[in-house]
Amino acid sequence: MESLFVPLSLLAGGLLAVQAGANAQLSKAVGSPFAATTLQLGIGTGLLFLVTLLTGTLAVLGAVPQAEWWHLAGGTASAVYVVSTIVLFPRLGAVVSVGLFIAGQMLASLALDSFGLLGVLQTGLRAGAAIGTLTVLAGVGLIVFGQGGRDNLKAGKLGWIALALVAGAALPVQGAVNALLRQDLGGASFAVGAISFFVATLAMAAVMLVALALQKAPGPHLGGVRTMPWWGWLGGFAGATYVTTVFTAIPVIGAAAAVGFTVAGQQVASVFVDRYGWFRLPQRPVSGLRLAGVLLLLAGVALIKLV
Repeated sequence: MESLFVPLSLLAGGLLAVQAGANAQLSKAVGSPFAATTLQLGIGTGLLFLVTLLTGTLAVLGAVPQAEWWHLAGGTASAVYVVSTIVLFPRLGAVVSVGLFIAGQMLASLALDSFGLLGVLQTGLRAGAAIGTLTVLAGVGLIVFGQGGRDNLKAGKLGWIALALVAGAALPVQGAVNALLRQDLGGASFAVGAISFFVATLAMAAVMLVALALQKAPGPHLGGVRTMPWWGWLGGFAGATYVTTVFTAIPVIGAAAAVGFTVAGQQVASVFVDRYGWFRLPQRPVSGLRLAGVLLLLAGVALIKLV
């Protein structure tokens, strides 16, 4: 079972590159990143409820009232993460922001494993996990500095940097909370994913309404959807796959390994996306320093899992 979750986690991480491209296209089509994210989360919710129905596990939703209320709140982390990307990308740049997200993810994952927080199996502070996490963070540093991130980190934007770390840490916490909800519902993974996405959709819809009220700007529109490529709708599928994979993998291979493999998959895929401009995203040269960082990141993940 453990060996199965390694390629699945890599694939789920790689799909985040698809999600980024799809969300960019949908955001452009509807004129609002908040509306686009709400739509994509709603699509993911519908897909997961459909799979729950087809797998005959819809009845487990009857156990939801007996679950701890905060076990149902995991989806809010998706909203925190998405809003943070919208706020931080213009201020820190995409590469620096993603690097800080990864740092937050890895540090939170190490804490979950080491101290057995939120129901994660306690492993103690293993040397392999600690060294592997430091190696991953070193790889992230090379990725950031190798893609023009040095100036952003010199700008003294400590508050934005802290937000990026918190937003990254929210993702493994979401995985651990969803794993607890899975226990409450008797192991029904797709039902848990559907609940998580439903909560995330509601949270993003609330954010969108607040943003519209504060900005007093025209609302989103659907005029550009007809000319949008078909893959612009794949963000919900990619996100649903990622979330479901993470919370099912954490109890099996641990939080640090699960998050590490998804991060590795994300970074490998992002190299190809940047190099060739896939999904209509800007084509960017990939520096040797960034490639070295990705290799170091992969080595760190291997250390976490194998040592």
